[in-house]
Amino acid sequence: MTATLMKVPKFRNTQWVSFVGGEGIVRSYTPECGTWTYLIEMALELEPNFGRVGAETMILLTEADLRTT
Repeated sequence: MTATLMKVPKFRNTQWVSFVGGEGIVRSYTPECGTWTYLIEMALELEPNFGRVGAETMILLTEADLRTT
């Protein structure tokens, strides 16, 4: 049996990050294929006149796609 070593995640929960196309908050992260995958809740825009409907946009990005703000 061999052990697989993973590096420590670069980002933490509730940390603001930026990426191509926007910025958001790290909501969770998991190890996947030798790297970390992060669930990012995108920053809210101004609320439209008709209000918000449903959950805000959440995306999955790899560590290589993220930068600190």
